[in-house]
Amino acid sequence: MNDPDLRRQALALLQSGISNREVAHRLHVPRGTVGYWLHMERFRHGELPARRTAPCFRCHDVYVDSQAYAYLLGLYLGDGHIVTHPRSYSIAISCADAWPGLMQECADAMTRLLPGSTPNFVRRQGCTDVKRYSQHWPCLFPQHGPGRKHTRPIVLESWQRDIVRAEPWALVRGLIHSDGCRNMNWTTRMVAGERKRYEYPRYLFANESTDIMRILTTTLDELGVEWKFARPNLLSVARRVSVALMDEHVGPKY
Repeated sequence: MNDPDLRRQALALLQSGISNREVAHRLHVPRGTVGYWLHMERFRHGELPARRTAPCFRCHDVYVDSQAYAYLLGLYLGDGHIVTHPRSYSIAISCADAWPGLMQECADAMTRLLPGSTPNFVRRQGCTDVKRYSQHWPCLFPQHGPGRKHTRPIVLESWQRDIVRAEPWALVRGLIHSDGCRNMNWTTRMVAGERKRYEYPRYLFANESTDIMRILTTTLDELGVEWKFARPNLLSVARRVSVALMDEHVGPKY
């Protein structure tokens, strides 16, 4: 039975101290369904002591690797998604097979954030998903929700903004490593009556979500990086000083 409103009513009655049997009778649902809803609610909040899992800094007073979190947040906003499973959640970051170093850095960030089991590398056509299971992914990335990111609001929580302020370059690096790149652009100019070709490096970031784009532009502004939109969904950093800053703190994929 998949009725969110009925489920919320059942959980509210259970929290008031009413038994599973009575809740099932009042709402006309099977008693086993009520028990399952209660079990999954306890599981979602990490209240099942028999199940071992790496501690989450949002649920427990444990150290947080802010740099690893900010980098993984950038990767998740760009090319990541969270899937709900019967007893856990999984996060998957899609990485092009051309960048094995990026895959390993993504896996390292997951392990630094939630020490414990090793992330899996799931091969797909043309890319590899770096995947890790944990019941805490929705705690760590509350932007998780139904549908594609560009079809729903993506807003950072206050505690996420605090981490980004502490590690802004890690977020920018994660975003560029997911949905961005460093490449060489070229143009031509007339010099003394002769057309000459000039090449210059630039960084690009493409994303359909205006909210995610705003998160990046706000962070770049605070870092003093000049940018402009080549298209509404394509951001470009091409000024020499800004590219030098990006080279120092972000760098190309590898």
